[in-house]
Order: sequence, then C-alpha cells, then structure tokens
Amino acid sequence: MHDIEIKNMLSMAADARDRAYAPYSNFRVGACLKGESGAFYLGCNIENASYGAACCAERTAVFKALSECERRFSALAITSTGDELPVPCGICRQVLSEFCGDSLEIVCSNRYDEYRVFTLGELLPHRFGPEHLED
Repeated sequence: MHDIEIKNMLSMAADARDRAYAPYSNFRVGACLKGESGAFYLGCNIENASYGAACCAERTAVFKALSECERRFSALAITSTGDELPVPCGICRQVLSEFCGDSLEIVCSNRYDEYRVFTLGELLPHRFGPEHLED
C-alpha cells in the first residue's frame, strides 16, 4: 500500500474508533477494511457487560462487509486509543483468514499516529482454513 492510502484508511478507522462502545475497558478501536471491489467497510469495538458478547472492531468491519456480499479483502487498517500498536486478536485473525490470504496487509496504528504494516501470514502462521476440513 502507498502512504496516501494508508493515511486515508487510518483516518476512516479513526472516525470509526470515535463511535466505539467501550464503557468497561475505555479502550476504543476502529477498523477500516478494504474490499477487493474497492469499497471500504468500517467497524468499531462494541463491548457488553457479558464480556463474551463483545465484538472487536475488525470483526465488526468484516461482518458488515459480508452482509453487503463482499467476500475478499485487500487491506485492513486498525487504530486505537492505546500507546501500543494494536494487532488483531486471535479470533479476528482467524475470521480474516477465512476470507484473506497470507498477503493481506494490516496497518496497525496507536494514538500517536505511529504505525506498522504486517501481513496476515506474519500474524497468523500455520492458519487453519476451510481447506483443512474434510468433505
């Protein structure tokens, strides 16, 4: 990805982050997922008093895209209110792996606008995918 696209996606992710519902952790995360069609899908983390019912920003964006019939993705940008670079949790990495190859670029940015680009393959080596299921 080019720097201009990274900054554009991080800006959209920051807008999504501002809509996060995080009354328990106060850790707000926003995501911007780019579909192969060129469309962008935004997501924010949504917490719940029953912690298991919470949903991460990344999965919110993926589920929004899937509900619009987008099935393949080319990039993901994530930003948070934290000092450290946020990376997708294990569940989000697994969900992404269902629809993305190892080369998916994931831009992770903290509240200081510092960022680093990872690939899904770096973050989830030896993934389990649909091809591992028996017919």
